[in-house]
Amino acid sequence: MQPKNRALFIDTLKGLALIIMVEVHVVNSMLLPALRESWWFPSLNFINGLVAPSFSFASGMVFVLSLQKGVDQLRTFGKEFWRKLSRVGLIFFIGYSLHLPYYSLTKILNNQTQENLNSLFTVDILQIISTGLIVLLFARIFIKSEKRFYNFLLILTAIILIVSPLMWRIDFANYVPLFFANYFNKMHGSLFPVFPWWAFVFSGAYVAKFYLEAKQNNSEKSFARKMIITGSLFYLVSVVIMYVLFPQELAKLIPNPFFFLERFGLILLFLGIFWFYLNNKENYSSMILDVSRESLLVYWVHLQLIYRELFWGKSLIDISERNYNAVQCLIVTAILIVLMLILAKVWGKLKTKYPVYCRWLTAAILIIGTVIFIIR
Repeated sequence: MQPKNRALFIDTLKGLALIIMVEVHVVNSMLLPALRESWWFPSLNFINGLVAPSFSFASGMVFVLSLQKGVDQLRTFGKEFWRKLSRVGLIFFIGYSLHLPYYSLTKILNNQTQENLNSLFTVDILQIISTGLIVLLFARIFIKSEKRFYNFLLILTAIILIVSPLMWRIDFANYVPLFFANYFNKMHGSLFPVFPWWAFVFSGAYVAKFYLEAKQNNSEKSFARKMIITGSLFYLVSVVIMYVLFPQELAKLIPNPFFFLERFGLILLFLGIFWFYLNNKENYSSMILDVSRESLLVYWVHLQLIYRELFWGKSLIDISERNYNAVQCLIVTAILIVLMLILAKVWGKLKTKYPVYCRWLTAAILIIGTVIFIIR
């Protein structure tokens, strides 16, 4: 039995994005560099480039849907508010934990090289999602009118896209500490700065408005059809503008707003297709949905397996020597995906059967891990 009020088509998008993300990290860290010149790599790279936008978009959309009930409790800063805030805080915390140069506070403090600081303060997709969700949470609390709330999201998305090229020209490290400067652009190594990546989080939150209206009016089929049509148009128009009409002019504009519109269009298209695929499938379940619902666990564990020195003092990257061919990368990807599917399924069942024990176990692991990091 599926949890009530779950938008399965969004969960499917999020779950698929996470599964493909495993392949992205394997290829990025283990593939023989010379193979990046192969005829097939640009196509794979484009597909891989849809993962972060899809994950961010789905996270924003799901979060707004989760805010529909208990808004009054949020505004009184009651239990529901702290539950949401702690969940978002956990995402933020884990985002930075993945970039620790050493699993030791003392070692980090004693080795504050520029390389280590750049690694520690790198802004990745989890930081972008968590900070974006914080904005959504407080905007929903303080903007009482739903119409104004969604207008705020639309305006904010547009502003981010418009000012992003300007933000990428400024070295904010000259004005604020590196920790904050890394949120503005990629100048110091951030992978997913606020500009323009917040646009995916907020656009997902904005699209939630139309889904909620369709659900209330019993017109979800029409909503899905409109997503397919609108998404296709966004994608086709962006492709024509970027690659046919103004390729040279837009190549100078970094980041290009049509980069967002192209991916935004494909995300809408996929969501519409997933809705029609899942329509009328009662009690539908799949391991992809399990991955979506345990997204934070899957995200954290698969990165630990790839990057941490867990195998006789070596990481999988060290073992591969960044010299794997396509078949070897495919094998590693398949093994990791199977492990993540099993992990998500088992942990999901445990949480359903023993929710209290699982919460205590999670808290214990976080506390013990933090204490070890501090005293080590």
